[in-house]
Amino acid sequence: MYASRNGVIIPKEEAVVPITSREVQSGFYVYESLRVLGGFVTRINDHLDRLLASAKGIHLTHPFTKESIHRWVDELIEAEHIGDATVRITLYGGADPVLFIVPVELLRYPDSYYRDGVKAVTFEGERLFPTHKSGSLLLNYVALEEAKRFGGFEALLVDRNGRVLEGTRSNFFAFSNNTLHTADEDLVLGGITRSEVLRCAKELGFMIDLNPIYLEDLFAGRFTEVFISATSMAAMPLHTIDDLRFSAPFERTRALHDCVRARQWQ
Repeated sequence: MYASRNGVIIPKEEAVVPITSREVQSGFYVYESLRVLGGFVTRINDHLDRLLASAKGIHLTHPFTKESIHRWVDELIEAEHIGDATVRITLYGGADPVLFIVPVELLRYPDSYYRDGVKAVTFEGERLFPTHKSGSLLLNYVALEEAKRFGGFEALLVDRNGRVLEGTRSNFFAFSNNTLHTADEDLVLGGITRSEVLRCAKELGFMIDLNPIYLEDLFAGRFTEVFISATSMAAMPLHTIDDLRFSAPFERTRALHDCVRARQWQ
């Protein structure tokens, strides 16, 4: 199998970084995960725009352009004869910036996750540089491992003000009747799928409230459906947050999921 390093196709096993690098040790990198279906990269321009914006946001300077990265992704797909896959782009900073493009197996989830929902747990913590997709992932890792210990699929991060802002690998949404609630982009990562969810919500006639969701309101029973979104999952309903239960059929969430998946070819 192959990977790409600064636009050069290499054996996948050579896509490595030195553990003695200060940038590697400090997580000084930005990344994106692209969904490839039938050789077609969904929302690639949006992903590359966010990659470069994240690099700029953490002052990671580099010589790479959107056009060159796009071309390198296409070249790797052709060289590897990729049909369905996840393609991860990782851009490390430092004196000699390096950009890796590596294909991995496409993430797929059972239909039951969308029909019955999944469990999440809450975890107190705030992401560093929350509006950028950077390598500062220790909180994400610890929180997700905590969720797994309790049989959860995702951990929801709660900030010092008691606001449930996002998941470790997802954006977070809640419905109260016909209104969709989620935190504004100045507080969370501006997810590619998050934007699609909001577009679909408007198309389906839902009201949108871009204000953070407070934990106390969540457990007071204010919301009727809750879900998470990400490139790999579109919109996935939650049946449990800690000990709080939500009941299927999650009709609003499933409608948004279907809409997001239908738009991925645009």
